Amino acid sequence: MKNKFISAKEAAAMIKDGDFVMVGGFLGHGTPDSIINAIADSDIKDLTIAVNDTGFPAADPENGVKGEKHGFRGVSELVARRKVKTLYVSHIGTNPETGRQMSEGTLDVRLTPQGTLAERIRAGGFGLGGILTPTGVGTDVANGKQVINVDGKDYLLETALKGDVCVIKGSIVDKMGNVYYKGTTKNFCPLMAAACKTVIVEAEKVVEPGEIEPEDVMTPFVLVDYIVEGGKN
Repeated sequence: MKNKFISAKEAAAMIKDGDFVMVGGFLGHGTPDSIINAIADSDIKDLTIAVNDTGFPAADPENGVKGEKHGFRGVSELVARRKVKTLYVSHIGTNPETGRQMSEGTLDVRLTPQGTLAERIRAGGFGLGGILTPTGVGTDVANGKQVINVDGKDYLLETALKGDVCVIKGSIVDKMGNVYYKGTTKNFCPLMAAACKTVIVEAEKVVEPGEIEPEDVMTPFVLVDYIVEGGKN
């Protein structure tokens, strides 16, 4: 059995300037914190990131920021340290710094309806060129996009998203790389794991092969390249 275990710093070292990185999590729940912190502490820059949201900022009393909510910061540290150049995201309302950088023109924020973002990632993982969706037709979301009429109804063509590296978090991960996600930590993670060249999962709990029931495996080991034990740098 291949040893897939690496440190968070080794995981960060696999990411290069300008890479397209997909990050799991939902309002910070299920974000691979050890890996994100290692990326934040590195010299990596100009990243393109696909993520549901940009989490909650750290406390900054001088600027009126009360701080993280329940400890879930998500990718806010990457935004704060200006590691991100382009951002595919469904909303940014919980992190004022993201909006500030977008307004000043230093961060390219590509707001995408949540379901559309998920489907674009799934299309990338399943070898599709894109999806057709009625969401956004007749709004600013449609600007610059192809409109296709099917049976008398207009749809937007949303192209597939594929990443260089995926960093996600698993609630339970066995030593082969099979992953189980608890609750909303599952959001986006299985889709991203299928859509990226290199998949790194941070494990909240590591178990022996066979301890996760086959029907509970949400990302199979064949998709997982590396495992980081949570909290280990």
